[in-house]
Amino acid sequence: MKQKTTEERAKKYLEEIERNNLKGKKINAILHINPNLIEDAKKVDEKIKNGKAGKLAGKIIAVKSNINVRGMICNCASRTLESYKAGYDAFVIEKIKNEDGVIIGMCNMDEFACGSSGETSAFGPCRNPTSIDRIPGGSSSGSAAAVAANFCDMALGSDTGGSIRNPASHCDVFGFKPSYGAVSRYGLIDLSMSLDVIGPLARNIQDIQLLFEVIKGKDERDATSDELKKEKLKEKIKIGIPEIKAEEKIWKLVNEKIKNVSGKDIEIIKIKLPHVDLAVQTYYPLCYTEFFSGTRKFDGRRFGKKIEDSCGREVLRRILGGSEITKAEYAGKFYRKALQVKELIKKEFEEAFKKVDFIILPSVPKLPHKIGEKISVEDMYAYDSLTIPANLAEIPAISIPAGKVEDIPVGMQVMGKKFDDLALLEFAKRFK
Repeated sequence: MKQKTTEERAKKYLEEIERNNLKGKKINAILHINPNLIEDAKKVDEKIKNGKAGKLAGKIIAVKSNINVRGMICNCASRTLESYKAGYDAFVIEKIKNEDGVIIGMCNMDEFACGSSGETSAFGPCRNPTSIDRIPGGSSSGSAAAVAANFCDMALGSDTGGSIRNPASHCDVFGFKPSYGAVSRYGLIDLSMSLDVIGPLARNIQDIQLLFEVIKGKDERDATSDELKKEKLKEKIKIGIPEIKAEEKIWKLVNEKIKNVSGKDIEIIKIKLPHVDLAVQTYYPLCYTEFFSGTRKFDGRRFGKKIEDSCGREVLRRILGGSEITKAEYAGKFYRKALQVKELIKKEFEEAFKKVDFIILPSVPKLPHKIGEKISVEDMYAYDSLTIPANLAEIPAISIPAGKVEDIPVGMQVMGKKFDDLALLEFAKRFK
């Protein structure tokens, strides 16, 4: 059977987007299509024909709308930047283009990455392709939904406290958060600079690995970026299972998934992470404060509109919260205390990884709610209670499809040591 060209595949994806993005199922995962898509695909096909194509040749990639792609609308799903057209490529986009990946378009998301459901976008909520009346998760909602809906081969998202793994879990796809610093943040519109990481989403682990291999690496424009270790998997692997709260049905699926890789070379150990319960309370003072600081440039003079006058409720909540925390009388009490607990959690994981090679737990502790369903702010924030620890500890973590509960997808999360990303992805291949 003749393999389809990049141009043919791009057109096929466009047909699917036309059918189900704003029509049909109204998934609303893609906000903007690359106007040069077909032309870009033709150029890649020519390279393939001449034997000069890169690692990503033929791959069609969607991008979260907070990552700059030159010439495309990069609005963070906000009215604030509604017409902002990126004047440069982010580091990860440069790398993708250098390896002949083709950008199909920009994905919907929670506004300025503030959200865990995909409902806070100024351009309407994104829907879950696997369960159309439910949320896809957030904030990389459109990236996960685009992959699940077969609008692209793979996608880029950003993860501050679970924003890749959360929607990957809900949408039945793979989502990988690299170690902090493994991928340059140059060109990312930050939610929280000390926590944000750009990472891939795909329908299989091989595509996750391929895209990560391309986008990783040190970048002189991002002082936090660095090269990875190239450690190989041990012959005998120790898996740590922490005492973590999640719905019983979800834990049951995760445990069954773990049993499927159990064997002579696998040892399962129960572990304790005493301060992980403080992850959500630690995360939000950091996130609020850094988000407030980062949004001061959106004053209506250089980029679009003034953010306070044009943003949604959740964005405004975080701006006001960050403003209060940064006041002199609160700075020491909340922000610095949160930094101290972040270090405590980081050290707890370092100690745990002296005993085990990987830690496995659910990606999300509960099933996604229905779109429009009223839930409390506390319940919304709790979606990320099991993913936030990896961001605080700066370690890599991947969400792997584990099965379904009540016909709704559930993800299993695997965490590894900092900068042990390649070994983690190699281990993740064992889960079929």
